[in-house]
Amino acid sequence: MTQAPAAPENDRRPSRRRHDREIVALAVPAFGALVAEPLFVMADSAIVGHLGTPQLAGLGIAATLLSTAVSVFIFLAYATTAAVSRRVGAGDLRAAIRQGMDGIWLALLLGAVVVVAVLPSAPWLVELFGASDTAAPFAVTYLRISALGIPAMLMVLASTGILRGLQNTRTPLYVAIGGFAVNGALNVGLVYGAGLGIAGSAWGTVIAQFGMAAVYLTVVVRGARRHGASLRPDAAGIRNSAQAGVPLLVRTLSLRAVLMIATAVAAGLGDADIAAHQIILSLWSLMAFALDAIAIAGQAIIGRYLGSEDTEGARQACRRMVEWGVAFGVLLGLLVVVTRPLFMPLFTSDHTVQDTLLPALLVVAVIQPVAGVVFVLDGVLMGAGDGPYLAWAMLVTLAVFAPVALLVPTLGGGLTALWWAMGLMMVVRMLTLAWRARSGRWLVTGATR
Repeated sequence: MTQAPAAPENDRRPSRRRHDREIVALAVPAFGALVAEPLFVMADSAIVGHLGTPQLAGLGIAATLLSTAVSVFIFLAYATTAAVSRRVGAGDLRAAIRQGMDGIWLALLLGAVVVVAVLPSAPWLVELFGASDTAAPFAVTYLRISALGIPAMLMVLASTGILRGLQNTRTPLYVAIGGFAVNGALNVGLVYGAGLGIAGSAWGTVIAQFGMAAVYLTVVVRGARRHGASLRPDAAGIRNSAQAGVPLLVRTLSLRAVLMIATAVAAGLGDADIAAHQIILSLWSLMAFALDAIAIAGQAIIGRYLGSEDTEGARQACRRMVEWGVAFGVLLGLLVVVTRPLFMPLFTSDHTVQDTLLPALLVVAVIQPVAGVVFVLDGVLMGAGDGPYLAWAMLVTLAVFAPVALLVPTLGGGLTALWWAMGLMMVVRMLTLAWRARSGRWLVTGATR
């Protein structure tokens, strides 16, 4: 695409303060929405846990399967954000919402396919996870009922992408908070009031998910009517949305493979190592929410700048967000070091686990500034629609990480060595993403890439 005529210096180079305001305005609500999502599972666990250990074990297996199925399709949010924000930057809100509707229709179709696949295969999937004879029936019940909510969950992802692309992260925050509140109330009422047990928890979650999807659709439909955008399914648009999502699907699957390999290696090291590893993963996920919020801001902001053909603004925003990523990474690393004596006893009283956990946590702290750069540049390149490069970069990262991680049991070093391998993985990601960012090849301007 040709670049727009040179704009005045003050227009082409927004001040750092302006970038900071944009980042904060988008990242803070995004962080709240990200934190609210896992609260669904926590609320379900707290309510179902009082029914008995087999019920809680069944919920744990089913919830893991469901979260995996949904996370694979996270590209519905990412690809939609990039596409919509470009149209916004180009000043074409009608086309922006139309493009977002293609993502919603794709989400509905994918959700229907997943439901059809999960319902008959639920017992086999639960058995694959090695569920006990007492927990398996509860896992199957929860999985089959909750699977009915997958279309709603995927529609929520696509709708969230639309609103992020429209530079609106507040509405997803409000919807997430409302959905969490409704989910908790329904679960208590159906599990204990109606006496439905674990099935009541599943139905409560499904109802809450469809409620969230309905709220999002109401917002999107109003916007479509306001700007004259069609709501009908468009085969070409849906196909384009799917094609844009394939590279991000490859990226996501590669990242999931990294986490699965790390968990498998930790499990082979012994009970203390896998217990400590799970604690670290929980902490890692929490810190990832903070860094991912900046990445989400990056997706929306970069897409808008490139849509308006402002490459200099995109470069400036990228540079400033990287600075934010490094700063937050350093802060999170320091928090891990300073607070580790406080939170370790909250997770376990086993001194063997604590001794295994401590040195690995220090590695995690060292990694955080690198993670800050990785998350931000990942978001920047997603916002630029640079999905194919992200897919190849993650495949290269997986190819480097896998043999190193699998050698940990042979070479020794235990969990600490495994997390140094995770650190290597993050460094490789940072190098591949930084090289792409410096090359400028992602700076493709215009309403579409």
